[in-house]
Amino acid sequence: MIFLTQHAVPGVTRWAAQGYYLPAGFNLSLLLTMQRAGIYALLRTLPGTEKAEDALVAPIENDQEVWACGVTYLRSRDARKAESQVGDVYQMVYEAERPEIFFKSIGWRVAGYGEPVRIRADSAWNVPEPEMTLVVNRWQEIIGFTLGNDMSSRSIEGENPLYLPQAKIYNGACALGPGIVIADPDEIRDLPIRMEILRDGAPAFQGETSLKNMKRRYEELVSYLFRETDFPEGVFVMTGTGIVPPESFTLQAGDVVRIQTVTHTNESFILENPVA
Repeated sequence: MIFLTQHAVPGVTRWAAQGYYLPAGFNLSLLLTMQRAGIYALLRTLPGTEKAEDALVAPIENDQEVWACGVTYLRSRDARKAESQVGDVYQMVYEAERPEIFFKSIGWRVAGYGEPVRIRADSAWNVPEPEMTLVVNRWQEIIGFTLGNDMSSRSIEGENPLYLPQAKIYNGACALGPGIVIADPDEIRDLPIRMEILRDGAPAFQGETSLKNMKRRYEELVSYLFRETDFPEGVFVMTGTGIVPPESFTLQAGDVVRIQTVTHTNESFILENPVA
C-alpha cells in the first residue's frame, strides 16, 4: 500500500507519498489517466526527500467528481424505509438489479480532514454517513480508497425521494480523507468501518459495521457508473453506508464526526470533521 496525501503549502497545494512531498508538477488527475500497473510503478520510483508537514486538504483535485451509491446495506434500506413518507421505494432499490447511483460533489466543494462539514438550515434531521470511497482511474480500475462522509438531510429526502439532490448536494455536504490508500481491490474488502460523533467532547453516537455486509461488490457499482459516462481524470465512488444513527438523533453545530477504518495490515486511517 502507498499513502497519498494533499497539503496546503503557501499559495498552492502539493501531493505527498508516504509522508514526503512528490515533485511539484505531480497531480492526481494525470495519475488517474494511467492504468493500475503504471500507477504503482510510478509512485514507487518518484523521489521524495522533503517531509510533508503542512496542513492536509481533501485528496481530490478541483475538477474531479464524487459520485455516491445508496441503499447498499440492509441497515441503510431499513433506515430509508423508516424515514420515507412515500412507500417502499427503498425496498425496490435494495432488491433491484440496477444500483442507486447519484452525483455527490465536484472536487472544489469537498472538505478535507479537519475542515467543517455542514447541516442544512432548512432541514430538521441531519446525519453523517461514513462510507468506503473508491478511487477509480479512467480505465474503470479501482486503484485504492479514501474515507468519505456523505452528509445527508434525512427530513428532506424522507419527504420525497425526488428531493434527493437537495438532501445530498450542498455546501459542506461531502468530506474525503485523510488521504488516498493506493491498494489492490482485494486488499480493501471486508474492512471495518467505525463512526463516532462527539458532542461537547463526549460520545453522542457510536457505530460500527463491516464492508462484508454490503449487498453489492465494488466492481458492480463501478461498472454501472461507467455505463455511458466517461471519467477522463478518474472518479471517486462512495459505496453507501451501513451505519445510521437512530431516528431520535440529529447533528448539531459543534459536533465532531470521526470515521475510521483499519486495514488487514493493521494500518489505521481516520477522517475527522467538525460540524458547522
